[in-house]
Formats: sequence, C-alpha cells, structure tokens
Amino acid sequence: MAKRVQLILNQDIYKLGKSGDLVDVAPGYARNYLIPQKKANHATPGLLKQVERRREQERLRQLELKQQALEQKATLEKVGSLKIAKPVGENEAIFGTVTTQDVAEAILAATSQEIDRRGITIPDINHLGTYKAEIKLHSEVTAQINIEVIAS
Repeated sequence: MAKRVQLILNQDIYKLGKSGDLVDVAPGYARNYLIPQKKANHATPGLLKQVERRREQERLRQLELKQQALEQKATLEKVGSLKIAKPVGENEAIFGTVTTQDVAEAILAATSQEIDRRGITIPDINHLGTYKAEIKLHSEVTAQINIEVIAS
C-alpha cells in the first residue's frame, strides 16, 4: 500500500477540508489532481508556520468579533422593549405584519446600532401586544428583546 502524502489546502474542498488545513491524501490524488489544479501544496516547515500564523490571526479575529457581539447584546438588553407602531383594524389586528426589517429599524433608532435583519427571528405578529424576538449577533451569542406592537 502506498504511503499517504501531507498537503496544505489552498482552497476549501468538499469532504476533504478547508483552506489552510493540513490533510493526508493518497499520492495519486495529490499528484494527479490537487497539485496540478493548484488546490494544494506539499507541506513544508515554512508553509506549516504560515498556516499556524494565519490560524492564530483568525482565532484572534473571531475572539474580537465575539467580544463586539457581547457588547451589542448588553446594549440591546439595556433597551428592554422596542415599540413598533402599526395601523390597526378591528379586533386589534394590524394591517400587514411586523417584519424583521421593522425590528432592525427600531433597533437602529433606539440604539444607533445596525443589526443584520437576517439574524433576527420573530414569531408571526398579526395583533397588538408584546412579543419576544431573538437576535443572532454571533455564532455563539444571541440576544432576546421584547417587541411591543402599538397602534399608530
């Protein structure tokens, strides 16, 4: 059986690894596909040091992003409740619905922090009342805020 070859990936490869990963592959796969397509390089001590340095920089960047997300969470929890005004019909039913864009705009008005609306999860809001929204600020940090829907 042939010996495995260690390579460092230059780009993400499905079912093999991400860019910068050290992988062991069959010599034919390395020689015939990965290296000629410039998807990987042979693992040398210099390249291994570069990969470690990049990983450490990425880890520090992720820590900084998490810290910023924790600060945003604290700011959002200080606000308490956001008020969103909507036109109302009979039986306290609102016209339309409250969208994540409405919530993002209310957060921007209250805290002057811009939140990506795709990270906001809200229940179906069709009546006046108080609802809970979940905001994903980071992969490990989520904040919950109260939304009070009032008549305009």
